Formats: sequence, C-alpha cells, structure tokens
Amino acid sequence: MRKYNNSRELIEQVVVNAQQMREIEGRMFEAGMPVAALMEKVAGLIYRRIQELYPHFYQRRVGVLVGPGHNGGDALVVARELHFQGDEVLIYRPLPKLKELTSKHAQYVVSLGIPFYEKIEPLADCDLIIDGLFGFGLTRSISGEIASALEHLNQQSQPIVSIDLPSGIHTDTGEVLGTAVRATQTLCLGLWKLAFLQDEALAYTGEAQLVDFDIPLKDIWSILGQQPAIMQMRANTARDYLPLPRAAVTHKYKQGHLLLICGSKRYAGGAILTGLGARASGVGMLSIAVPESLKPLLVNHLPEALIIACPETETGAVAKLPDTVDLNSYNAIACGPGLTREAKLVVQEALGVPCPLLLDADGLNILSELRTIPTLLRRQEPTVLTPHLGEFKRLFPDSAQLLPDRISAVRKASHLSKAVVLLKGARTAIADSGGFVWLIPESTPALARGGSGDVLTGLMGGLLAQPDLSEQTLAATVATAAWWHAQAGILAAQERTQLGVDAFTLSQYLMPVVRSL
Repeated sequence: MRKYNNSRELIEQVVVNAQQMREIEGRMFEAGMPVAALMEKVAGLIYRRIQELYPHFYQRRVGVLVGPGHNGGDALVVARELHFQGDEVLIYRPLPKLKELTSKHAQYVVSLGIPFYEKIEPLADCDLIIDGLFGFGLTRSISGEIASALEHLNQQSQPIVSIDLPSGIHTDTGEVLGTAVRATQTLCLGLWKLAFLQDEALAYTGEAQLVDFDIPLKDIWSILGQQPAIMQMRANTARDYLPLPRAAVTHKYKQGHLLLICGSKRYAGGAILTGLGARASGVGMLSIAVPESLKPLLVNHLPEALIIACPETETGAVAKLPDTVDLNSYNAIACGPGLTREAKLVVQEALGVPCPLLLDADGLNILSELRTIPTLLRRQEPTVLTPHLGEFKRLFPDSAQLLPDRISAVRKASHLSKAVVLLKGARTAIADSGGFVWLIPESTPALARGGSGDVLTGLMGGLLAQPDLSEQTLAATVATAAWWHAQAGILAAQERTQLGVDAFTLSQYLMPVVRSL
C-alpha cells in the first residue's frame, strides 16, 4: 500500500470520524489559526458554493437554521452574506444559549434587522433552507419541539442545504438520532466524515460535496498517520491499479489463470454472467467448471473459455470436480454464483486450494453451514468473501451486532476470519485482517438487479488471478474491482435508465470505464 504524500487531491479520499476531526482542527488552533478567522473562511466557501448551486436573479426568502455551536456560527455568517446580497433572510434559533463566537455573530445579525424565530413555521414559505443547526459530533437524540420542527421542515418542498452534516445524523455511524433533516445538498467541511459512507445516512445527505478549507496536510497525517486506516477508492486511486500492466514479452498463462466454479441447471445464467465479468478483467486464461449439461450453453456464450464439464446431481448441480482438474494449476479460484447448496462437497474442496479463493452467493451460504471462522482460519492462502447484508449476518452473527455501523462490522469480521471481507451495499465496504478499510463512495440503485453480483465475482476473480498480487495489495485489488463494477453501473444507468441495468448490459460497460481512466 502506498504512503500518502503532499498532494491535495488525496483530501477527497480521506475519511475521518468525529474524534479525529476534532483533533485535526485542534492542531490548527494550537498552531495559531484563530477560530474566528477559520469560521469566516469556511462560511465564505459555503456561501459561494450555495450561490453556485442555486443562482438567482430575484430576491429570495432564505430560511437559516442556527444551532448553539460553531456550525450555527457558520450558518450566521452565511445568513449575513445572503442578506448583504439582497435576500430576505429568516432565522430559526430554537436554543437561546450559544457558544461565545456564535453569540457574537448572532448579535451582529440582529443589528442588521434579520428576524429570529423560536418556531419553524415562519420559514415555511422560504425558497431555500440552510441547515446549520447541528454539525459533526452530535450524539444525543433530537426530541421535543426541535424534532417536531425538523419533521415539519421535511414535509416542505423547498431545497435544503446542510452544513457539514444534516442535523440529526451521527457523524460516525450515519444513524438517525431521533429525527434528522433530509437535505437536498450537504456541504461536508474539510474532510469526509464516516456518515457519508454509511448506507444509513444516504436518505438524508442528498447530493454531497466536499468543501476543502485548506487543512494543512501535516495536521491530517499527524492524526491519521501516513497510511490512514480508512480510505475511499476513487478514480485517481483506481488509476494506480487499472489497467493492469503487461510486459512487452508475455503470454496468456503469464497473465493469470482463473477457475470459476459456478452454475446449475436451475441457475445457468449465473455461470454465464460470472464468465462475462471475468472476460472483462483481462485475465489471460479462463476456465469455468459447470454441470455437464451446461457445457454447450457456456461454449456458445464464452468460446474463449475452457469449459470443464462436471458430474452433476439429479437436480443439475455440480456434484464434484472431475479428477482431471488440478487445483494447483490456477492463480485464483472464484466459487459460488448459481451453485445451489447441493454443491457443498465442491465448496469444501475449494476451501483447500493453495491460491487466493473468492467465495460468493451459495459459496457463502455453504461456508456459513461449515462454521465460518474456524473454517477460514484453517486456510493458508488468502480468502475473499463478498456477502450482501443477509449473507453477512449468517456468516458473522457476532460482527453483525455492530450494524448499522457497517464499517465497524466489516472490520471486525475481517479481523476474526483473517479474510478480506467485502460487504455489499449502496456504499460498499472492504476490510482486510489488518484493520484497513476501503470504501466505495459512489454507486447506483440501477445495480439492484439479479445477476449484478455474479458479474462482480467474475471481474474480481479475474483481477485476483493476474500477476503481481501481494498480500499488501489484495484488499486494494478487491476494492478496485468493486469501484470498477460500480462505475460501469453508473455509466450504464446514465445512458439507459435508473430503473435498473440488467447484468448482461452491465458487463458490456466494464471496458468503457477503463478506457475513461
């Protein structure tokens, strides 16, 4: 894993919890940065971003929610600037006691003639709402009159811009603390907070943007270290791994040999879609083990692959691998899509392979029956698991108790199992046994179609089989595949429909993503 240098583009990848953000800002203040000066700078950036998001050519009515802390101070400075630009500003301030600096801004705003209200109703007819009620670090549930006010606000139709976090969202877990503002836009200040990468918060954050206010990089790295424990896989990082380098003189077996074990008479499509994902990965050789009756179908769809016909059960599942299959001859094996639970003996055999093993779908269901953690701890080679939420709960019931904090849950599961664990979701999280977590910051609901995960399994297996994979880059390779898969879904949805992208179409959009890097 690379160490991080002084490039500010890396700011987009860093993720912090509430305590880390406090410590980073604390270093800035200890070094002499005046709190008042920072508030003016940050609020100015927020004001300019709001003007870009919502340009106007007439006098607007803008409602501003002001809380007791510095988030409320930011909101008051924004309110002041909007007033100076001719907007009619109305302020909702439900809590009378304010921090000293916020109180001074409130005093000045009052002197400008901007009205303050203790009720939310006067803001009902506003064209725009600025939410500066509570920022990061909130831990107590919102209740009483303030909760009622936020529920009332959420029923209105005007756009809402939240400063740093929507009020009522837990900074680290993304949980709703009683109730929360449903923002149209959220302007995250300085560094991305964990909440933005937790599925729980996505219905409240709206479209999120980072507002970089020039935190010195030395202050970030002094708290997070030169190798932060949580990072986002974005395009600039994916370029480090895609496209995979090839020597000028090479051949197909030097570019990796992947074995897929997948499919059944009932789920024949799972084998095809997994193969299509693997095809796009660029792996040098692809072998696919399927029930004997499926071989003609697979040859027709994937003529470049070596199709291995396996003895099958009465219902058309893989009964066992042929004796001619040498599991020592593959660089990686991916097992699970479409297998059905009748293929238990095959999965047990795959768990003993001397190469990286990826388990998905029925491979995971069978693993849970075999007792996940003791089984995986007997493996000598790397294992990658790609569960959705239901599978995760069956595999790791103890870790699942940490949900809805997906990041903590996946980190614990990986630590206990010594496997790389990818927890699927709107914001996919990948953890390795050393505690490092990759997060995928973008996806699309268009991927909520049957077969999407099969394509991911093939794609990821193909990357794992290719040269230069090391234990240090294993989780990054898994994250790269997840990012690639998500970007293909986004691209396909843009050109087609958010109602859903079928898995075959998704596989056709994998290569355009790499070409765009």
